[in-house]
Amino acid sequence: MTRRTKLSSLGAVISTWLALMPSTILAALYPGLSNLNHTCALVKPELSCSKNAVFGKTDSCCSETYGGLVLSTQFWSTYTGLEIPSTSAEPQLLPPQSWTIHGLWPDYCNGSYPEYCDLSRQYDPSPSSKGIPPYPATSPDIGTFLLPFGRLDLLQYMNTYWVSSLGQSNADFWAHEFSKHGTCMSTFEKECYGPLYRPHEEVVEYFEANIKFFQQLPTYDWLAEANILPSNSTAGKKGGGYYSFSKIQRALKKGFGATPYIGCSGEKYNETIEGKGSKDDGRVVLSEVWYYYHVYGASQNGKGKPVDADAQGGRVTNCVLERGKVRYPERTKGSERTT
Repeated sequence: MTRRTKLSSLGAVISTWLALMPSTILAALYPGLSNLNHTCALVKPELSCSKNAVFGKTDSCCSETYGGLVLSTQFWSTYTGLEIPSTSAEPQLLPPQSWTIHGLWPDYCNGSYPEYCDLSRQYDPSPSSKGIPPYPATSPDIGTFLLPFGRLDLLQYMNTYWVSSLGQSNADFWAHEFSKHGTCMSTFEKECYGPLYRPHEEVVEYFEANIKFFQQLPTYDWLAEANILPSNSTAGKKGGGYYSFSKIQRALKKGFGATPYIGCSGEKYNETIEGKGSKDDGRVVLSEVWYYYHVYGASQNGKGKPVDADAQGGRVTNCVLERGKVRYPERTKGSERTT
């Protein structure tokens, strides 16, 4: 028997074995695969990180069982770096009176996190982890994955509200988010889509899930309701773009129903002239919010139970805590859409 024949016979045995495996053996994040019997209408949706949201107890295609602490994250950026593109591409501009999508991230229930869980679906041209091979620059960008599905409206929305502010194209940013995070969510495994899976079907649904959560989290509006608005004024540093972290936290907690993580960038306060000698090493420019959830059923549903960011002992901010020292800057002129 030749080596090819042996491999062929082994493949036949494995195929038969997989076909006979119980439906609790589910996705590529786990040993053994099946693309059969994932009818979520027949399965009770479990709350992620609950005692039944465990591989082997429920269908991991229908409830999140791998990274069950799900974060919907947003940016406040003042520019994109591609307002005037160097190619024929459209300018990348930020939406007025709105924060933007960063991503949808699955943490483990203990607060640690996985990343780049499936290298066969690695579309990130610049991976943030060592040892991850970059997606070839000659390959189609991830935005083209939406075209066979006729999702031009989705692509337009993403180009409006899911905008890279790192001087990279939006498509490269989306590819990074899916490759690093989306591949670590059990309900987006290819096997969940059955024998008639269409290439990149799960990528489209990951994008949609990001938007479903984002639309429930109007960060700009929640802050505005508390009279917290972007400004570059320094007059008195009271209002005028400078706010206390505690006020920002109260406004977002009121809107969300749990304490989010609030991220700041820029200098550390005790490294500024004003903060010299202070023990407060928090950063001074408001730039990011992470909303934590336990999700009901599949993440595709966009339904979750808000969770405090520090529920597993994590931090709730890296911002300056000194009263009235967090800056919420206006967007750079020419960086926002006008229509």
